[in-house]
Formats: sequence, structure tokens, C-alpha cells
Amino acid sequence: MAYDETTYRRNTGDQGESDPAAYRAGIAATDFRARRRDLDPDEGEGVQLVEPAGDTGRRGGDFDDGRDRLGIHIGWEIVLLLAVAAIAYLLYRLDPASLRRPALDTLLITGASIGLLALGAGLTLRAGVPNLAVGPIALGAALHFAENGDEGLVQAAVPALIVAAAGGLIAAVFVLVLHVPGWAATLGGAMGVIVYDQLRTAPVTVQAGYDPANQAFYLFGGFALLAVIGGALGTVMPIRRLVGRQRPAGDPAQRRGVAAAFPVIAALVLSSVFAVGAGILMAAQSTAPIAPGTGLEWTGLAFGAALLAGTSAYGRRGGIFGTLLAVAGLTLFLDYAARRDFDIALFAIAACAVGGGLIVTRLVETYGRPLLVPAAADWNAAASAGTTWTPDMPQTWSTSPEPPDSKPLRWDEGPWGSAR
Repeated sequence: MAYDETTYRRNTGDQGESDPAAYRAGIAATDFRARRRDLDPDEGEGVQLVEPAGDTGRRGGDFDDGRDRLGIHIGWEIVLLLAVAAIAYLLYRLDPASLRRPALDTLLITGASIGLLALGAGLTLRAGVPNLAVGPIALGAALHFAENGDEGLVQAAVPALIVAAAGGLIAAVFVLVLHVPGWAATLGGAMGVIVYDQLRTAPVTVQAGYDPANQAFYLFGGFALLAVIGGALGTVMPIRRLVGRQRPAGDPAQRRGVAAAFPVIAALVLSSVFAVGAGILMAAQSTAPIAPGTGLEWTGLAFGAALLAGTSAYGRRGGIFGTLLAVAGLTLFLDYAARRDFDIALFAIAACAVGGGLIVTRLVETYGRPLLVPAAADWNAAASAGTTWTPDMPQTWSTSPEPPDSKPLRWDEGPWGSAR
């Protein structure tokens, strides 16, 4: 069998590429490039985040770039857990009775109130329509309950819940019909609620017989359950896409389509209802009259807690246990500061919480993005223009029969043989 038979010849006509010297980089080459990038961080060319085919996420050209890395959220939640433990230890050292009933009941109700506000703020952040009216709504609900609480919990709470839900629906209509930013629409709504809050010229004494102390553990447990379930659902990609359809992508003024209506309406209505629940709990457990004001300090505290929890200010990313831990830490700190007579304004605490939350947002956005996928690369071994090199194997042998007078060389002949 001769090597010039057809079986051993390169059949260039059967190749799929038009250029016989073009080869697709395989898995081994991809792994090699990944190892090169690990060893040499500067070698990052050819690495990009590839948009999945058919995965445009929503109108506007944005796409969901895959599952987030939860390592940064887990690490930050461990930090929050240590902070909560440290504040609780300081509070116990200051007054051991502060973590026992009945003081513990008051602490749990305060935590549930702040937690409801943080849930509303976090939900609207994830939906792309931050509700800046949660604080004024909570204060308005507290004033309303203080004035009408003697009629019973249901008679005092139901009108406030209906008005808040209607206000959230109106804000959603403005956002969807005019397609304006959620913060702008809810800021206008907050100004209107502040007018209602400041119609009182003096603090309002609470006229209520409802005492939530007996349900303190259930109230805080309900908030904790909602926070953990909501955080877990936020990590599921289809749910995250559905909730965040209103988030800006490409041209922020471009409409997001009909599919964005339900998440926007649900987020604004639920956040307003949560704010009413928080206000009622504040008034029901208060031993002092409810003073009129703006309520914006509670808005700042709510969004500060949501941001400290690990929810990105862009609404794209969030943790699982962060809201529960951030609310617990803020509640313990407020009680500790009151017992130590620090006399820190609530606006100052809210400002610090928001500032710290913005730092957390930067960490989450930097280290929470999905891993980069190396782009497919083609290697072409074809000769450059102007040369005569060809990848085909040169055929220099001859297939003609040998002449009769030629004889093969033996091992003992030739220039180095013994017959020399």
C-alpha cells in the first residue's frame, strides 16, 4: 500500500470551511485562554458578555445576563449578622431587661413597623418605581389611627388602607400612561400626603384600645417570612425579569410595553398598603401623642434599610436575608441610642443608612455580576496576502515505476557502509 493512495491524501473538498486552513477553537483552547487570563490579568482581550439568543428580557434592547453571583450577598449578610449580634450585645450590657418582655414586645413591634416600610421600599426598587411616599403615608396612617382608633381596629384601618391603595394605583397610572420615572410620580404624591399630615396644628393623642403587644412575635415573624420569601423569589430569573420590566434600559423614555403594567401597579399598591400597616403599628404602641410632620425621615430610613440589605439602587440585584438583618440592626440601634440618650435626629440616622447603602450598592454591582463568558474565536492558518504558501501537503514523490537498472541500497552500501 503506497502513501499516495486516496485514503492517505488530504481531502480538502469535504471541509465545511471555504478556507482549508481555518479551524474553530475548541474546548481545550478555551480552557487554555482561561488559564492564561488567570495567570496574566492584563490579557483580557476576546472576553465579552455574550447576549443569549432570544433572551432580550424586555423592550428597549436590554437583556438579562444570567444568574447573579450570590457570594457578595452572602458575605455582606454575614457582616450584617455580626453587626446585629454586636449591637444586641451592647444593648444587653446596657440594660438586660431591654431584651426581655415587655420591652422585647415593643422592640419587635418597632422592628415590624420599620420592616414593612423597608419591604415597600425594596419592592419598588426592584420594580424600578421607587415609592418616595412610604414615609408620609405611614405618618398619615398613624395620625388617622390616633384620631379614630377608639372606633376599633377594623373601622380605623380599612379606610386608610383603601385610600392608600387608591393613591398607589393613581401613581401607577401616571407612571404607565405618561411613562415618567417612578420617583417623580411618587414624590408628587408624597407632597400631597404631607399636606394632609400637616393639617394638624398640634400632636394627636392616640385614642385606641388596640394593643399589639400580644401579637408582637407574630407580627415580626410575618415580616421576617415576607422578607425571606421575597428575597428568595428575587433570585429566580423569570420572576426577576417580570418584576423589573419597568427598569430603564437603553432609552429610558421608551415605553416598556403592556407586560410592565402589572408589576408597577402591584409594587406601588403593596408598598402603600405596607406603609399604612407600619403607621398603624407605630401609633398603636406609642405612649406619646403623634406629632405632625413630613414623614420623609421614615422614607429615608426605609430606603436606607433596603439598600443596606443588599438591594441595588438600580433594582437589578438583591440578597435573601439582608432585609431581615438590616431591619433588626436598625431597630436595635434606635433602641440603644434612645437608652443612651444620644439624641441623634432620625434624619441623620436615615442619611447615614442611605449613604452606607449606596456603598453596598457599588459592591453588589461590582462583584455580583455573572461571570464573563469567553467569546468564540477563529484561528486561521492561511498564508498572508502576497505569498505562495499553501497548507496542502507538497507531493514531491513520483508514482511512475522504477527504472529496470535501479536497485535499492543495502545497509552495507552507501557512503557509510562497509563496501566503501
